[in-house]
Amino acid sequence: MIKIRNDNIEDAEKIYQLIKQAFESAEHSDGNEHILAAELRNGSSLIPQLSLVAELNNQIVGCVMFSKIHINGYEEAALAPLAVLPEYQFQGIGSALVAQGHKIAKQLGYHYSIVLGDPQYYSRFGYVSASVYNIKAPFKVDDKYFMALKLNEDKSNNIEGIVAYPKEFGI
Repeated sequence: MIKIRNDNIEDAEKIYQLIKQAFESAEHSDGNEHILAAELRNGSSLIPQLSLVAELNNQIVGCVMFSKIHINGYEEAALAPLAVLPEYQFQGIGSALVAQGHKIAKQLGYHYSIVLGDPQYYSRFGYVSASVYNIKAPFKVDDKYFMALKLNEDKSNNIEGIVAYPKEFGI
């Protein structure tokens, strides 16, 4: 049975290797996702409550991280990276990590989660093109890959603007 928990400092090297291995054969990858994760861990933008691992038989088989971003002065969350060891993919582990992350993000008061990724995958969680919410990327990207999920349906929380990523993202 999969157990999802917060990661800790002892997990850092395992997570680094897991992400590196998971993205080695990924269709859309810059090959630096593991480096980004290490930089996020060493920086101040990672949201500790939203840095999660999935364990199976006491082995870390997946992880997800959410970091602080800003949209027009509001602190929101960016999902990156999400990784599952290749031999454990297509078993619902990534979905479980994302669902748990969204649940915690909502509890923490975040209004939106932003992701740059595969629309076919992330749309299953309710992500839509961020432009639907008038949220824009600070870089040139096809609209369908830059997505947002509104975590709180309160109409007073309609936030618009250009996403400001932390320095760890190199944007």
